[in-house]
Amino acid sequence: MVFLILSALLLLVPMIAMRFTSEVNWGAEDFGAAAAVLGTGWLSIEFGFRLASSGRGRLLISAAVALAALGLWAHLAVGIWPMDGG
Repeated sequence: MVFLILSALLLLVPMIAMRFTSEVNWGAEDFGAAAAVLGTGWLSIEFGFRLASSGRGRLLISAAVALAALGLWAHLAVGIWPMDGG
């Protein structure tokens, strides 16, 4: 439940920013992609917590999932990895 609330709060940030500036221009597909990345990340962390019994293992799983989610988010935003097939 906490993850759902945090995801909703994170998705409110660009929605509120769109009201005050024209530099943030998200469409429905942007919010859908962000929700998918956040949801997959939260579910992966939850699954990892069930697999790891130690605090260090949970921390490592959380960090790995967070880095992967941030990397994917950055790529979707500005295309940091070349995707030209070559």
